[in-house]
Amino acid sequence: MPRAVLPALAVIVTAVVLAVAAAAPASAAPQTAVVALGDSAASGEGAGDYAPGTRGEGGDWCHRSPRAYIQAARLAPVAIDLACSGADTADITATRQYGEPAQVTQLADVARRYRVTTVVLQIGANDDAALVATGVTCIRAFLDVLTPPCRQTVGPLVPQRMAATAAKVEKTVGTVKATMQRAGYGDGAWRLVLASYAAPVTERMIPLNGVQGCPYSRADAQWGRTVLFPALSDALRGVAARTGAAFLDLLRATEGHEACTHLDPAQDWQRRVTVDPRALVYGGLDAVGYHLAQESFHPTAAAHAAIGRCLAAFVRSGDATGACVPGGPDGLVLRPNRV
Repeated sequence: MPRAVLPALAVIVTAVVLAVAAAAPASAAPQTAVVALGDSAASGEGAGDYAPGTRGEGGDWCHRSPRAYIQAARLAPVAIDLACSGADTADITATRQYGEPAQVTQLADVARRYRVTTVVLQIGANDDAALVATGVTCIRAFLDVLTPPCRQTVGPLVPQRMAATAAKVEKTVGTVKATMQRAGYGDGAWRLVLASYAAPVTERMIPLNGVQGCPYSRADAQWGRTVLFPALSDALRGVAARTGAAFLDLLRATEGHEACTHLDPAQDWQRRVTVDPRALVYGGLDAVGYHLAQESFHPTAAAHAAIGRCLAAFVRSGDATGACVPGGPDGLVLRPNRV
């Protein structure tokens, strides 16, 4: 080959290589995602249509719903619900619940596969706050006239219970932050939102509430709405302030739509006592007892849709604190201040 041809051939080869390189797709950037951690209030318990594998199969009762508020918020192309019904703070940070790894272990994997922008944490109800156990105590008092009202038996314990819960939630927030840091996320690369809980019952119930699926005395229901749930909200608000997490108060998120506030249960945003026989289909005899009524006194799909929209507004606002309160065409509006 003549020497004069070599430089020209080199130019052609170089041009071809550059063209191929330009045509080759760059490695795709990871999709953005939002993540929910926590217990039944975040998993979507009560919203129905639970994901296969979380309906009791193999003993997994996490009850993750595609209608949960993390999905309804539509804050990112991908929404990942790691919350699990019945979880407490230990299930977030260390223990295996229903055979699943701790939620922060799952979060670490998600954080490597996606670009996580927001983590919502709703936890504490199943720790010392003992909301489920308190509800059972209130129901027992309603059914047995010889049992003192729960506001009298549990009421004096509330301050110490909430203080203990706050300490555990604060440690959990630290573990979540450390998990994200180890996954390579700087302080400004993502946002942690700590959420409180909506009061499920009120003294403003329909007549004969006991046989309508809400076996609570009106006095105990009022105590729960005005004392118990606000105490937990205040405890979680304090955790957020001390740890630098954003705080979204959901205390009033189902106000006016609590269980048994409408003659038509479909208009309630909190489920009444609910027995789901499908739990026996998926979980067999393991469902007998608590799991049959696991959905009781949890937000419905309609509530999750409204909370999801309010959560989205809060995250986009960039505010440090906010509250979802009744109002507006969607049923809830975001207020920047304490409710």
